[in-house]
Amino acid sequence: MLAQEIIRRKRDGHALDRAQIDSFVAGLVDASWSEAQAAALAMAMFLNGLSHAETVALTHAMTRSGDMLDWAGANLDGPVLDKHSTGGVGDKVSLLLAPIVAACGGFVPMISGRGLGHTGGTLDKFESIPGYCTAPSSEQLRAALRSAGCAVVGQTAALAPADRRLYSIRDVTATVESIPLITASILSKKLAAGLNGLVLDVKVGNGAFATELPMARVLARSLVQVAEGAGLPARACISDMNQVLGHSCGNAVEVHEALAFLQGTRREPRLLELTHRLSAELLLLGRLADHLDGARARVDAVLADGRALERFARMVAALGGPTDFVERAASYLPAAPVQRALRAPRAGWVGAMATREIGLLVVELGGGRRRASDAVDHRVGLGEVAAIGRRVEAGDALAIVHAADEACAAAGCERLAALIEIADSPPAPRAVVIERVDGATSLPV
Repeated sequence: MLAQEIIRRKRDGHALDRAQIDSFVAGLVDASWSEAQAAALAMAMFLNGLSHAETVALTHAMTRSGDMLDWAGANLDGPVLDKHSTGGVGDKVSLLLAPIVAACGGFVPMISGRGLGHTGGTLDKFESIPGYCTAPSSEQLRAALRSAGCAVVGQTAALAPADRRLYSIRDVTATVESIPLITASILSKKLAAGLNGLVLDVKVGNGAFATELPMARVLARSLVQVAEGAGLPARACISDMNQVLGHSCGNAVEVHEALAFLQGTRREPRLLELTHRLSAELLLLGRLADHLDGARARVDAVLADGRALERFARMVAALGGPTDFVERAASYLPAAPVQRALRAPRAGWVGAMATREIGLLVVELGGGRRRASDAVDHRVGLGEVAAIGRRVEAGDALAIVHAADEACAAAGCERLAALIEIADSPPAPRAVVIERVDGATSLPV
């Protein structure tokens, strides 16, 4: 099929059939479609949208564009499950959920990504652990799953390669913010991973792609419906991203927080509730529990008796990290040479924060990338970020800036001061889990 005729059809507002979509995806992989042609169709899709049938067809085609993981011969005696987040600031749920679900009998081959824009990347967090391999061989991945029940790794070049090329084109042509294209991008990688169930965490708020609830609902429904249309049982939770999740954002600082969570020494309430709910939903999808209360009880049990922490330790070791990482994390994780507190200018309550800008501040400190080729400074970030609703007195720490030098610490504190609002009265409480989306319905939690 001629690329220009497929472009013309979508440009003029008509639906593409499966053969046309298959031709486009094949052209992405074998480079028979030029960058200009792929960009033109991406823009036509962005402007004119895709129907549900087109989105399912695009997702299927991109899924089949490369390798498909098959766990039939891996001798796994439980369901293969995964979770995906649409991205946030301080979102370390993947570090917790994978070992929790593994300890409950699931197997979690989590294909994760690096930081993008203001959002942190799960792979960048794990790469702050010395020796941890985010690109293992197939045999090492399978061995990690057999040993730990979970493996958080990156997308290989052979997994959904059409998505890899299309995303790079969308990234530089202002066509990222398309719900059908986002849906196909996310799900093509998850479907290629050979899953039996997928839970989706769709963020909403000033630190999320979806800034308003109606948009988050549309995205959540699209993801769930297309996943189920492709044969993958899925459900979504819409969660609040109007503040940093947990009390840290960065790379090594988030790994420290995740370890404290799994060890039971400190669990920030919003992070606990979101992790608990997403883990429980995944147990239900994998038929590892019969009802939500039973699933929650299983999550509580593996956190209380240390089984989730043990799975995390096994995963780190199986993927090349230190065998004693959990016991000696402070000696392995890099620490910023300068740590400076941002002090509250007056008494009051933490009323709001510019979450997206806080994520960008971490990038400016070196904890993320301005360009794909940039190196990440795993030491830097923010710690002890005060939660919205906390009462503070003048001089109390609102956050600790972890920086590479004094100048960066001073600049970081100055910038952060403008991003956290002190109010005269406590703000109304806001739930972290807002809605649950199952198929075509949005349900209160």
